[in-house]
Amino acid sequence: FKNLRAYRMTRGLDLNAEQIEEALQARTFQACRPTQAQTFGWVPALGADTESLLHMADGYGVLRLRREEKILPASVVRELLDERVKGIEEKQGRKVYRKEKLSLKEEIVIDSLPRAFSRHSELRLLLDKERRWVFVDSVSANKAEEALHLLRECIGTFPVLPAQSNNAPTAAINGWLMNGTLPDDFQLRDECELQEIGEQSALVRCKGIDLRSEEVLQHLRGGMLPIRVALEWQEQLQFVLGDDLALRRMRFADALVKENDELFEEDPLAKLDADFALMAPAISNLFERLIGLFGGPDTA
Repeated sequence: FKNLRAYRMTRGLDLNAEQIEEALQARTFQACRPTQAQTFGWVPALGADTESLLHMADGYGVLRLRREEKILPASVVRELLDERVKGIEEKQGRKVYRKEKLSLKEEIVIDSLPRAFSRHSELRLLLDKERRWVFVDSVSANKAEEALHLLRECIGTFPVLPAQSNNAPTAAINGWLMNGTLPDDFQLRDECELQEIGEQSALVRCKGIDLRSEEVLQHLRGGMLPIRVALEWQEQLQFVLGDDLALRRMRFADALVKENDELFEEDPLAKLDADFALMAPAISNLFERLIGLFGGPDTA
C-alpha cells in the first residue's frame, strides 16, 4: 500500500472467504471493448501467477481492482469537432448550434475510441474482518468509493462509512507541534502543511525543516492549523497524515520489507504471502493507534 483511506463496516461481514470469492467472479476484469471508454474489475489478489481474487491470511483479506481507461485528449476531440462543424457550415451553408455540436462530439468520441491508447491502473483493498476496517490504497476518495461500490454490488450488501474520530485530528496534531508532546511511538519527520482559518485560507507548505523550529511555531501561534504532517511509527512505517485521516506516501521500513527476502528467494508467491502477513497487521495496528489518539472511532 502506498496510500490509505479507511472505512468502517457498520456491521460484521457475514460471508466467508469462499462465498466472497464466488461473488467476485461475477465482476472479473475484462478489457475495454472497441467503443468502451473505461472498464474495471477484480484480478487475482497476489498477481497474474495466482487465481484467487481474495487472498486471506490471519483474518486479513486483500483484493485487487484493475482499471482500463482509453486516453482521448480533450484537445484532440475539440480539434476534430471544429473541423466537422466547419465542414457542415461550409457545405450546407447553415449554423451548427449547441445541441447538434454535442451530438457530433459523441459521434467523434465513439469513432475515436477504437484507436485510442489504453491506460491501466490498479487499486488494492485490505479487509480487517475482526476490527471491521476496510483500507483502500488510493488518494482519491472517488476511486475508493467506486471500488467499494463494486464490492457491494458483488456481495449484495456492504455498509461502510468513511473513518471518523471523536476528536478532530487537527487539534491533537497542533498540540503535538506546539507543546512537543508527541506520543512515544511516533516521530516527527520534516514535512507539514499549515492552513489559516477564515475566508483567505492561506496555505503554508514546510518541507525539509524541523517541525519544532521557531519558524513553524510562529505560524501555529498566528492561528494556522496543521492539515498534514509527516510521521514515522515504531520505525516501521513512514507516512503523511491528513486531517481527513487519510495516509499518503506510505513507506515501509527497509528492515520490514526485507525480512522475508532470504527465506523465500526461490518462491516469489510464498514471499508475497509472507509480506502480506507482515504488512496487513502493521497497517491495521497503525490506524487503530492513530484513531485511538484522536478519541476513538466515531460510531454515531
